[in-house]
Amino acid sequence: MDSSKKYTAIHYHSYLELDKLLSAQVPRSGKFEEKPAHDETLFIIMHQVYELWFKQIVHELDSVCNMFRDETMDEENMNMAVLRLKRISEILELVIKQIYVMETLTPLDFMDFRHYLFPASGFQSLQFRMIESTLGLREEDRMTYNGHSYKIVFSDEQKDQLEKIEKGGSLFELVEGWLERIPFLKFKDFDFLASYKQAVEKMLAEEEKAISATDYLSPKMKAMRLKMLGGTNTYFKQVLSEEAHNEMIKEGKLRLSYKATLAALLINLYREKPILTTPYNLLMELMNIDELLTNWRYRHAQMVMRMIGNKVGTGGSSGHEYLAKTAEKHKIFNDLHNISSLLIPRTELPKLPDDFDQQLGFYYTYISK
Repeated sequence: MDSSKKYTAIHYHSYLELDKLLSAQVPRSGKFEEKPAHDETLFIIMHQVYELWFKQIVHELDSVCNMFRDETMDEENMNMAVLRLKRISEILELVIKQIYVMETLTPLDFMDFRHYLFPASGFQSLQFRMIESTLGLREEDRMTYNGHSYKIVFSDEQKDQLEKIEKGGSLFELVEGWLERIPFLKFKDFDFLASYKQAVEKMLAEEEKAISATDYLSPKMKAMRLKMLGGTNTYFKQVLSEEAHNEMIKEGKLRLSYKATLAALLINLYREKPILTTPYNLLMELMNIDELLTNWRYRHAQMVMRMIGNKVGTGGSSGHEYLAKTAEKHKIFNDLHNISSLLIPRTELPKLPDDFDQQLGFYYTYISK
């Protein structure tokens, strides 16, 4: 490259390739009718904007995956990863809000050009499928497309792209491996699981005693409260027994490995310790992204219901029904959300040994002169 051109002036218009960008809206209704449907331009721009944001999300996800893949997740890179995941969350917030603009398109106005769209469909968005796969949505966990793999709508080259992502290790798998490497589950004489189990049993015994002793609840209400409280054989069973946890994985009820789950639990319980604050923020952003994608799918489904009712989608899917089911099924980080059922009050947290507590914080010694 000629270094003399490195700092030459460039114009806003040419830098953004605006000639290409602004000439990319070509309404199909204008090719077949004397006057194009007015709102088709909005429809095209909205979906082009989606794809631009999807491109940025893919860019951010790839960078975060590479940090985990290279096992270079030191404190500096961890902060960078959190920032980039936060950026994805903000983009998804914006993507959801864009639906309000789309809904200024009325169902009758949509009918002016919908018949020109067949068989094009948002289902054919390669970049959105790349986002799902990179995050960790497995093919076996997906809704089928009219009984077929979701890849059926893509070319051989595009299928190769998706398969390469699936084989390269998703963000879910990379985060799972990172959690399994966290060294704090056992530290000298401190055994996190044993201490946690003791704290859970103590907490449950005290709460059961308080419920049983109160005069303000009827026997029926007491029974209901005790059932809600659970026990070591309900919510806590999956983390107190590795065998029970692995059985739930086999049954498809859990996905995150036992060791990774324990590490995520420790991070959540002791998240105020300086060395665990950033890892906690990272797990929170993964949950935020999962939740925002669910919200986007749900809002998309509601928009489709508003636009076409119960009609079949332009790509041949069941339209609203299909989209609504994906909102429920296409979740990736459920296991991180479920950590909440394993939390205990701060007052019940096992006390950490002093030397371990120092390892998790900022500890300085003062040497007098």
